[in-house]
Amino acid sequence: MRRGFFANLGYKLQQFMVGRYGQDEFSRFLSILSLILLGISLILQFFRIPYLHLIAYLPALGLILWSLARMMSRNILARQVERDRYVRFTGKIKTWFRLHRRKWRERKTHCYFKCPSCRAVIRVPKGKGEIDVGCPRCKARTKKKT
Repeated sequence: MRRGFFANLGYKLQQFMVGRYGQDEFSRFLSILSLILLGISLILQFFRIPYLHLIAYLPALGLILWSLARMMSRNILARQVERDRYVRFTGKIKTWFRLHRRKWRERKTHCYFKCPSCRAVIRVPKGKGEIDVGCPRCKARTKKKT
């Protein structure tokens, strides 16, 4: 049975990508950032200011090339290390936003404190007066007014 042109092209692309790293979260982030910079470059070019659009265009081009180089790479271990660094960094940012969103949502019912010894965030109910707060991580005890 003879396959069509596009089915054959897809098969050849699959064979080409065997043993290569492919796309992950970091590659997707680089691609999206490059598209945003290309959009900014187009807007700057629309205003016809000489050479100003290159400020966004050249980094966008570099990010696209970096993303493609990561996807085509056969050094899978190095790409996984890069991805892990990216996930660790973005995880800290997401955790910070999640904590502040939760503080805002529960601002009327709970207080948040940091443990003086291990800096863990402790949540206690509001309106209880002065209470003895125990840290769940390091078991340190402190007196706090709620």
